[in-house]
Amino acid sequence: MKYFKLILFFFMICATSINAEVTYTNKYDKIDIDALIKNERLLKHYVNCLLDREKCRPDGEELKRFLPEALETECAKCTDAQKIGSRRIITHLIKNKREWWNELEKKYDPKKLYITRYAKELEKQGIKL
Repeated sequence: MKYFKLILFFFMICATSINAEVTYTNKYDKIDIDALIKNERLLKHYVNCLLDREKCRPDGEELKRFLPEALETECAKCTDAQKIGSRRIITHLIKNKREWWNELEKKYDPKKLYITRYAKELEKQGIKL
């Protein structure tokens, strides 16, 4: 019985750990994406953070840390707010700040794997690559 309780305890810890990693943190989900898009200085700061040109704020560090995995897994751990926000930012960058987008693409997708994977979705949104 003693071993059964120990095994049960172990599985409970594992289950809790697995559930804790289902999505990335949602503490930044309420960021006003429109305000970010309209604030060129702030948007440029995040781009420079991702390109290792400026020191990142904590949220930028977190974004930079999880971005490669999110790209690889089609944002499997992203919350709905993160998926919506990232689409809006990507759309804005491609349509309005193409130079910044090209630099990010060169760093995070040099082999064009992800952009190829998402091309049809972007075309549906009227974005030509």
